[in-house]
Amino acid sequence: MDATTALRLTVNGEPRAFTGPLTVAGLLVALGLDRRKVAVERNLEIVPKSAFETTALADDDRIEIVHFIGGGDHTQAAEDSWSVAGLTFRSRLIVGTGRYKDLPETAAAIEASGAEMVTVAVRRVNLSDPSAPMLQDFVPPSRYTYLPNTAGCHTAEDAIRTLRLAREAGGWNLVKLEVLGPPPTLYPDMQETHRALDVLVKDGFQVMVYCVDDPVAAKRLEDQGAVAIMPLGAPIGSGLGIQNRVTIRLIVEQSKVPVLVDAGVGTASDAAIAMELGCDAVLMNSAIAHAKDPVRMARAMKAAVEAGREAYLAGRMARKLYADPSSPLAGLI
Repeated sequence: MDATTALRLTVNGEPRAFTGPLTVAGLLVALGLDRRKVAVERNLEIVPKSAFETTALADDDRIEIVHFIGGGDHTQAAEDSWSVAGLTFRSRLIVGTGRYKDLPETAAAIEASGAEMVTVAVRRVNLSDPSAPMLQDFVPPSRYTYLPNTAGCHTAEDAIRTLRLAREAGGWNLVKLEVLGPPPTLYPDMQETHRALDVLVKDGFQVMVYCVDDPVAAKRLEDQGAVAIMPLGAPIGSGLGIQNRVTIRLIVEQSKVPVLVDAGVGTASDAAIAMELGCDAVLMNSAIAHAKDPVRMARAMKAAVEAGREAYLAGRMARKLYADPSSPLAGLI
């Protein structure tokens, strides 16, 4: 192939023509992309960064370029901290990075929440504007631990492919697995979740798993190698709060790995309840992003998680069927 030959590629679903010969590294240069911030897949096979210069492209190759980079390592212990996959966190609030009106609002809300871990979705790079701001420009991975998730995946194969790309993009091993059923419930598809988890564990991933609020299913996930169990409080984005406190508590009592309520939180009291049940942490996105004032709601969620944790550690009073006056009766006039 000479220098004037047209090379026809499909890049992120778009047909494009380039001048060949061309390597992956040359393609990224032509697109104006920073190789340090992307992962590349060629014909469904991930191209290691070390092979960018030597991987030649051919006519009709299908290229996927996705972005996000790895997160920070919060290993400093605190007086009341929690740990997962060897990482230790002071904040028990994990927040998502989607659904905000813009990236500055995203950054401000996350800052107000006090979160140290944020979930991120793996998406195609915007080829029409490679210089467009990316999440890491506003929520730096040097400060926050990125938790790549499989949001939008409905099959085990899609989830596995997504997380393999995420690891290539940033070296991640700690990831969140969610495989959803169809609308309108988007309930966790546990059969596909179990299938994906088997493969991901064998691939060396450390997997936090979104699941139904079922103690039997949760125990099986832990036995399969999940490093954290994340039962839903209510359907994703519903804001209904924790619907089944008994089953969440049963999952907490039986689990030897961290348990986090994930999905369904609507307001601060829901977050406090999750912590009062003994959960190690709570994850939310819509409850903050869809609030009229996301930054203020983020502050409220931070306070609620801290209050709920304190209440759990304090040990609540016993419930009674009848009144018990708080003032002593001795010496009553």
